[in-house]
Amino acid sequence: MTYQPGNNRYDTMRYNRSGRSGLKLPAISLGLWHNFGEVDLFENCRKMVRGAFDLGITHFDLANNYGPPPGSAEETFGRLLKKDLYPYRDELIISSKAGYLMWDGPYGDFGSRKYLVASLDQSLKRMGLEYVDIFYHHRPDPDTPLEETMGALDYIVRSGRALYAAVSNYPADLVKRAAEILRDLGTPCLINQPVYNMFNRWIEPELLDELERQGMGCIVFSPLAQGMLSDKYLKGIPGDSRAAKSHGFLKKSAITEARLSQISRLNDLAAQRGQTLAQMALAWVLRHPGMTSALIGASRISHIEDAVSALQNLAFSDEELGRIDAILGE
Repeated sequence: MTYQPGNNRYDTMRYNRSGRSGLKLPAISLGLWHNFGEVDLFENCRKMVRGAFDLGITHFDLANNYGPPPGSAEETFGRLLKKDLYPYRDELIISSKAGYLMWDGPYGDFGSRKYLVASLDQSLKRMGLEYVDIFYHHRPDPDTPLEETMGALDYIVRSGRALYAAVSNYPADLVKRAAEILRDLGTPCLINQPVYNMFNRWIEPELLDELERQGMGCIVFSPLAQGMLSDKYLKGIPGDSRAAKSHGFLKKSAITEARLSQISRLNDLAAQRGQTLAQMALAWVLRHPGMTSALIGASRISHIEDAVSALQNLAFSDEELGRIDAILGE
């Protein structure tokens, strides 16, 4: 049966302008970092992407190395586009990145013009696309001149491979320099994608302030701290969780008794707000006026539905914010 998205998909989603650009992104975006690789069940991937679009999530975030194996998340998304979403291509924001190790040799990592252009060409082929909407340099390169990396992003936009240039994991000083270089080249830097959550506040306040000065948006990844900011680990470590996987970024050693105590108390506060802990954590991230979107991961459609429901209550009282700070300060 041909996929028909929900007719009311735009009725309840909140869309935020990215900095001073003309582009709006959904407050909740779907990342394909985990659970969309070759090793994952395609029909579950399909159900999640369809369900996300039905909920008004128009932005799907990828990178060249997402999988496993690397590249396979883009291949999965390419299949989903071909089967279901291609008729709605102009309703979608599709992003990809390059900056981490992708292939052997000196040209498959970091930030050279050679790597970025070649990687995006491969990504477009995997997804069956003529262009991506947003292309990021995935991480700073300590050796390649920033002028070369930003020049490559400018070329990528001017060549029609991407509509917008962006950066990820850039601190405030590099954001300032990158934005100035791209502005001089005539291709403004759209947005920065850093990690940010209640447990990791490194972007406060310097980076957030710099993004505002530069007219750039902010889309954060890991707003749930790899699932720790949910009720997932309150009764042990589930076998299918990220902490249970030896190759995962979240290690069992991170889930200490002290951390579990914090999670439990945050969970109680969320319940008092009429939210799940995950919903409160997303609302906490999105409370910032300059926050464009929170990028979530998911392993099932219920995770996406729960995240979108967070938008029903984004307000915090001073007392609630103080209680959160007190819990996390211990």
